[in-house]
Amino acid sequence: MRNLERIKLLKEYCAEEPQNPFNYYALALEYREFEIAEAAHLFDFVVANFPNYLPVYFPAAQFSLKMRNSKKPKTDLKPELNLPMRYKTKKQKKS
Repeated sequence: MRNLERIKLLKEYCAEEPQNPFNYYALALEYREFEIAEAAHLFDFVVANFPNYLPVYFPAAQFSLKMRNSKKPKTDLKPELNLPMRYKTKKQKKS
């Protein structure tokens, strides 16, 4: 499947399931090599609207670091450094 086909499918998934952070995250990953501004927007969107979605933080930080060395748009990533620890604590309390 080519990128354009995946992008079209992921956009459909975003429209069908707007509360599923994975769809936006996957779309950001598809865009990060050739639609830099859109990728930055999507990473920011996931971090802002789904702060407990842990998988987004590493790729978003990596993307932001890569953009720091270029003149292209940067993501406004402000990761919550304690988020993984809070998640672990909540999970332990449920047990």
